Formats: sequence, C-alpha cells, structure tokens
Amino acid sequence: MSSCARGLTVVVALGVVLSPGLAYAKDWGDKGARGDITEKGSLTDGTATATAGAKITYDQTGGSSRGGSGQMMPVGNWTPPACWYAPKWTADEAAQSRFDGLIDLSPQHDADNADSMREKYIDGKHGPFNTKKGDEGYWWGVYKNPDRMGDAAAMECTEMPFWVATGDEPPTEIANTISPEILAQLAYEQIRIPEATPTLQPEGDKQVVNLHTWVSLDDAAFQPVSVTASVEALGISATTTATPGSLRIEPGTDDALTFPESGECPLNDDGSVGQKRPAGAEGPPPCGVQYLRSTEATGPYAFEGTVTWKVSWTGSSNPEPTDLPSGTFGTAQDVTVREVQSVVR
Repeated sequence: MSSCARGLTVVVALGVVLSPGLAYAKDWGDKGARGDITEKGSLTDGTATATAGAKITYDQTGGSSRGGSGQMMPVGNWTPPACWYAPKWTADEAAQSRFDGLIDLSPQHDADNADSMREKYIDGKHGPFNTKKGDEGYWWGVYKNPDRMGDAAAMECTEMPFWVATGDEPPTEIANTISPEILAQLAYEQIRIPEATPTLQPEGDKQVVNLHTWVSLDDAAFQPVSVTASVEALGISATTTATPGSLRIEPGTDDALTFPESGECPLNDDGSVGQKRPAGAEGPPPCGVQYLRSTEATGPYAFEGTVTWKVSWTGSSNPEPTDLPSGTFGTAQDVTVREVQSVVR
C-alpha cells in the first residue's frame, strides 16, 4: 500500500510535553524511560529511538492510494526542527545513569566544570539528581531528529539537562521545548504527496514544433493531505494539512512559450488543473506549452510539473489554522519534439 493511503499510522517513541498553558500527565514515564526501538524516524521507515515512555503517533489522511509518493519540500530556507527538548529521565534514572554518561565529575578533566556539575546535580537539597522528589517531575534532555542526525542544526540544542516539576511549564528562555507547534512542524516533515504526472496532449513523444500542447491534472490526485502528530498519553496533538494551490509548468527549454505566460496554472472550481484538449480546439490552451524548436539536436526536453501546496496547522490550544511555509512537489517527464516539414507544389 502506498504511504499516502488513507489512515496510515506510525508510532514513534519520543519524550514530549504540553505547550504553555497545558500540563503534561503526572504518570508519564512511570514505566521507565529506556527504550529498545530501532532508530529510523521517518513515516515510511517506522520508528525512532528515544529514551522515553510516551508515544508520538503520525497518522496521514487524504491523498491517493494510487502510484507512489514523495516528500514535500518547503519553500525558502525553513526546515522543521533538527533538535528539541523533552522529558527524558526520571530522578532515579538520572541518578543511575548520570544522564547516560553525560555528566563527568572527574576533576582531572575539568575541575571547575566538575565542581559546577556537582553543585547543580549532586549536592542539591533534594538529593542527587532530585531523587528525594521521586516522581514529582522529570529531567529534560535533547532529542535529535532521526532524519537529520548529520545536520549541523542538530547540534544547536546545547542546554544541559534541566528539571521540570510535574504540572510546571519548561523554562521560557529555553527554545525548542516540545509543544503542539513543534509536533506540527514534525508532522510537516512526514507529509507524503501523491505523485501526479500532468497529462500532455499530444503525448510527450508526439510533440510538434509550434503545436499547442494541452496540460491537465485530474482532481483525484489533487486533494488535501494531512498528518496528525499526537501523544495520547499527554492528550496533545497537532494536525498539519497541505492543500494544493497551483501547478507550475517548466517546459525544460527556453525555446518554448507557456500558457498562461507565468507558467502558473490555477485550480479549476472542481479541483482539477488545466483542461484536456477538446476535439477541434483552436488557439492556446488555458494551461499548456508551445515548443519552438525540435529536440533533434538536444535530445528530449525534461518537462516538469510542480504543485505548490499551502500548509497550515491546528492543534491543542491552537484551534484556528496557522500558516506554515508552503511546500512543493514535482514530477518530470521526457518530451520529444519533432519538426514537421510542409511541401509546397
């Protein structure tokens, strides 16, 4: 089944917390925070490693079950977060593992740092690593996006582990503490757009110089696609929805005209794009191209149709759609253009 099939669900183990104004569940993590899940991280690959007891579920709806699918690319320089902070250790787990070896109290390495670490994590009034507080909170730590482990941005979350009491919000001065907004951005990355190759009339191997080519895309492949990222144990979720906006056509050569001139073909009222060529049609199409030179010397042109998708999200504490950067997804096909010689007698 295609990854765009309606109702596809993937469960990912990760630590999460509620956005400002919401408190994470008191019993979160009671069963321990060490997981044995294989690190993958993408919607099609399955799961991501994380030492946490809550689960993020990605559920995609919409799109077409026909053919393949691909990842939508954000317009501009925006990307979903490469790292974030979330509950990671109970007090006892932190004391046993010293944050999985993150804390080094060896004075021969860095005496000043060792003293600072001991004061912060060992000599507090609530016992080493707040063990006297028991299950009254969690130590928060860094999670890295499994799909971007080699990205320099994944190294930007540099805060040492910090304690957040049950019912409290994480420190406001620390960026990228997990929230419905972060979930929405992660859901953006999981959206899979159905492949939709525009129909050309005449077909791609039957183009003729100066002949109008009609371009169309049916409404079955041009429907909204949504991914919901949710954490049932915490009662939070975010739904990110991509809605098709227009089809941009690129002839694959400068020796061509596009219709409309901008190359941007808008949606029709029924959700389709362009129009199939009617019998006896004359004049330029509402969406199409006119090649001015044959491919005899160059080889086939790479005609590309790229759909721009408008993206927004809703979720816990955010019922009104909030815009995220638009995304694009395109498909290419080879076009062979012949030159027909007329003979005058």
